[in-house]
Amino acid sequence: MRTTSSNPPSSIVLRLPMWRSRVVLFMMFAGFCALIGRAFWIQGPGNDFYIAKGEKVINRSHEIVAVRGKILDRNGAIIATSLEAKTIIAYPSAIPKELSKEKFVNFARLLKMSEQDLQKKLSDSRSQIFLRRLIEPDVAKAIKELDIPGISIVNEPRRYYPEGESMAHVIGFTNVEGKGQEGMELSNESTLIGKNGQRKVIQDRLGRFVEDRGDFQAPRNGMDLQLSIDSKIQALAYKEIKEAVALHKAKAGGAVVLDSVTGEILALANWPSYDPNNRAGMSGDQLRNRVLTDTFEPGSTMKPITIALAMEKGIVSANTQMQIGHLQIGKKVITDTHTYGTLSVAQIIQKSSNIGTSRIALQMSAEDMWGMFQSVGFGQAPKIGFPGAVAGIVRPHEKWGKLDQATMSFGYGVSTSLYQLARSYTIFATDGELVPLSMIKVNTPPVGTRILSPKVAIEVRSMLEMVTQEGGTATKAKVAGYRVGGKTGTAHKSNGKSGYASNRYDAFFVGVAPISAPRIVVAIVVDQPTAGSHYGGEVAAPVFAAITNGALRVLNVAPDSALKDLVKTPEMMQQVSMQR
Repeated sequence: MRTTSSNPPSSIVLRLPMWRSRVVLFMMFAGFCALIGRAFWIQGPGNDFYIAKGEKVINRSHEIVAVRGKILDRNGAIIATSLEAKTIIAYPSAIPKELSKEKFVNFARLLKMSEQDLQKKLSDSRSQIFLRRLIEPDVAKAIKELDIPGISIVNEPRRYYPEGESMAHVIGFTNVEGKGQEGMELSNESTLIGKNGQRKVIQDRLGRFVEDRGDFQAPRNGMDLQLSIDSKIQALAYKEIKEAVALHKAKAGGAVVLDSVTGEILALANWPSYDPNNRAGMSGDQLRNRVLTDTFEPGSTMKPITIALAMEKGIVSANTQMQIGHLQIGKKVITDTHTYGTLSVAQIIQKSSNIGTSRIALQMSAEDMWGMFQSVGFGQAPKIGFPGAVAGIVRPHEKWGKLDQATMSFGYGVSTSLYQLARSYTIFATDGELVPLSMIKVNTPPVGTRILSPKVAIEVRSMLEMVTQEGGTATKAKVAGYRVGGKTGTAHKSNGKSGYASNRYDAFFVGVAPISAPRIVVAIVVDQPTAGSHYGGEVAAPVFAAITNGALRVLNVAPDSALKDLVKTPEMMQQVSMQR
């Protein structure tokens, strides 16, 4: 009997259709052909594309920063230069995640950043990050000693100003990119900036230079700039105006020193000021170059200009006697600080009579006065290449009334800057010519514009000297060894509405020295003095004396006063001893 087993066979052979195996074989063959074709393309026609891509990754065009030009004073002393500083760069991908807590904390401290801010910066997706620019060398050294992978230290130029606060408003400053932002740094940007160079380099993935490709374009450094400023006179002017503001508890102050022969600006000082090397916490008040950007009503400093015009037109002479008396125009009464009967024109300047000046002004036409103010530069923006210099205001003469004409004659209703006021007085220092002024050193004396005849200019200059002598309003403007002259000014400040504040003043003094052969014009303003006197003769005149004394000696100007004023006699010494 035949028995059939119920167990299945031990192995089963599966047979695939022949076409399937051939398809698989064909696909493998096609894949290999594609690879061979791709390889051929890469090595052949497409090779240039990949070479370019590779070079784009490792080859870089590195910019070589041009050195910014130096700024020099008239004697060649450096007042702005570029020094080598350090910049910290991070490559986040290369910084180890297991960096020790101690190193991280110290790193943040040296960068003057919080740990949170530093961590945030290092978490940035960019390949390269500037952590801090233009740091001190000792800080950079300490960071280098931490030896943190992915942290690089590179050199960058940093602007440095040796004179600090005293020269800040003249020079200005640059930003972190080395671009001028204020002062002469801004106005002469195209001269100072230069042109950067380039070189081709190979970089690794961290941005470090591995190899020089030899393709090099040298930078063109910026040109040096030599100013008309004398750093010694500038420092002196700054010191004196700063001390005057502190002494009189004033809001601010300014001083201008001009060379009346060359038209060069020797000093331009302001307080408050700032340190251009450290501008942290700098305010707008500190930044303002008040000598050029602020305007004010010049008060009695306008009187010599008004009277000079009247003398030029033959209306009065220095010896013309004027009945002062009472003067009322409409509802307005013109007043003086003292009651005067009769004064000569010279005495009107010496005593600073508002009434006397008004009576002279009302003998002229408004158009003539307006023309005189325009001719000396009032109401026109100064053309000295300095940013922010204002024009001031001189209203059209068609809109003047008799009261306007009278008050403008002694400095109310006209606005001007201290710079403009100083420039206007050059007509008395140069025998009647208005000298073009310059912030850049002048090699050839400029040609001035004739405003007054030499005779009138010299006569007015003699009147200005009377102001500083006994009986004048500015005896405190005297300078030992030198004949000086000038004019005081005290002006109520506007209350911002339609009138003037009763207890806020500007104190001025503008003068020339030496009288025998004028070399300099010095203008002073002390804004809103609150301690003691507010008069120009008490507040501003002593500042003029101190600055003028120092400036004339720096310029090596010979004394021109009488011998008795140069040498102390035994009688004078005895008087001094008795006073002590």
